[in-house]
Amino acid sequence: MTEVKLHGVLLSPYVYRVIWALKLKGVPYEFVAEDLSNKSDLLLKYNSVYKKIPVLVHGEKPVCESMVILEYIEEMWPQNPSLMPNDPYDRALARFWIKFIEDKIVAILGLFRGITGQELENATKELLEILQTLEEHGLGENKFFNGDNIGLVDIAFGSMLFWMQVFGDVVGVKPFESHKFPSLHAWFENFKQIPVIKKNFPNRDEYFVFIKRRREELLASA
Repeated sequence: MTEVKLHGVLLSPYVYRVIWALKLKGVPYEFVAEDLSNKSDLLLKYNSVYKKIPVLVHGEKPVCESMVILEYIEEMWPQNPSLMPNDPYDRALARFWIKFIEDKIVAILGLFRGITGQELENATKELLEILQTLEEHGLGENKFFNGDNIGLVDIAFGSMLFWMQVFGDVVGVKPFESHKFPSLHAWFENFKQIPVIKKNFPNRDEYFVFIKRRREELLASA
């Protein structure tokens, strides 16, 4: 098998997206830990445009951006489990919700790192509205966004929901409460119990320390 390497850091939810997809597909890979304060020559070579992680290198061919990598993994290793629906319309819906998650949730969580007071309150309100949209229109009655089986939408949202919960702990808000979003809460519990996800879930304490320190640095420099 052609060599597969994943360049990243384990404090990135985007890197975990790729880890989960590779593990679900049973694709062996080598993890190359990067120091983002001193980026390696290889990282700068493989992602010369954005100079960011994650980067998947397959046979010396780099693929960048987490969701692009996930689609590459699905197309390169189409064996079970399939992470995208077979029906073209259902695939289009999956891509719609992935874009929704990327456009909405990622942007809001970026704000959480360096805002307080009214700005934080406004961002939290917007996040609640986004979650309500996913509760009512995205998941529906399904166990997963892909129906009965985990798919790319679940991986994309699962990484962000974990990140969101840790952010909430740091800033003192609880946007994801089970009584407000019962379907999403049940979905996330099912997601976390998938053996591959459970075995390769991020360390919450390490994320908390990292986000808290980063937030303090941003607020101090404001």
